[in-house]
Amino acid sequence: MRIDHIRQRLRAHGAKPCHEQLALRAWTQALPLDSGRRRPEHFLPAHVRSALPAIAAELKAIARLRSEHRGEDGSARLLLELADGQTVESVLLPREGLCVSTQAGCAVGCVFCMTGRDGLRRHLGSAEIVAQVALARARRPVRKVVFMGMGEPAHNLDNVLEAIDLLGTEGAIGHKSLVFSSVGDRRVFDRLPLATVKPALALSLHSTRAELRAKLMPRAPRIDPAELVELAERYARATSYPIQYQWTLLEGVNDGDEELDRIAGLLRGKYAVMNFIPWNAVAGLPFKRPAWERAVALARGLLQRGILAKLRNSAGQDIDGGCGQLRTRTAAPAT
Repeated sequence: MRIDHIRQRLRAHGAKPCHEQLALRAWTQALPLDSGRRRPEHFLPAHVRSALPAIAAELKAIARLRSEHRGEDGSARLLLELADGQTVESVLLPREGLCVSTQAGCAVGCVFCMTGRDGLRRHLGSAEIVAQVALARARRPVRKVVFMGMGEPAHNLDNVLEAIDLLGTEGAIGHKSLVFSSVGDRRVFDRLPLATVKPALALSLHSTRAELRAKLMPRAPRIDPAELVELAERYARATSYPIQYQWTLLEGVNDGDEELDRIAGLLRGKYAVMNFIPWNAVAGLPFKRPAWERAVALARGLLQRGILAKLRNSAGQDIDGGCGQLRTRTAAPAT
């Protein structure tokens, strides 16, 4: 379902743009319509008020919580069921963040990711993306939304940008706190600068070597890492938001000193931050999570070279925190 479907439902009952705005604001912020000083009967036409219970039920049915798994770090992984029975995951993060999915499955096929192993099932509609935020906000405050869950947002651009536009307006989320994550796609650099709500951009780099990056992300667009950084830098300067480069640390694969030197060369002088993220272990995959001391040394090495670097301890390690793991575990037959 797309956001436009909700607007059409409201208009069919006589809602004007100002009434649509109020209804969408209440939905995206998980607030009752009478949360302000004025009651609905004072500003909503009778036909709209009479239709609201059915519309509210329809919105609630877009995504329902199938299970919740809380982590010791304050995160909570939510397994959500969509109206057609497909399941997706979103994660409530510490410090009022939320990670949402943009597709059921993913077509990029990152070799270290559970979602990539399952392939793409379908795109999520813009309303299905926003519904994850509404559901999460009914549980706890959400002031930052990262589009880093299941799926590649660049493959579902229209729906993702519609969701971002609504969240950045009626959803009252700061534009810099809406983070569009991508493996890198030229369409992203064409479309994002034209959007009314311009999100921050996170790019999955994982290697400075084109050949290794192609092996790690076999169906990602073939853009040389140096060119990718230059394209991203233009967006960073246009929006005044630093690019967040994502680097999943895989022991013996991309955590060597040579990669560190090349990262420093690529990002020197750029408006950027490198996020090192030790791999979230997935059973059956031939990778290892590097020692924490090694991860610390890598982040410190970049800082010493004048590159802003952060070490992210992957949320939800004790609750199958990697994208796709919870869905796969839940769907697996009992033995």
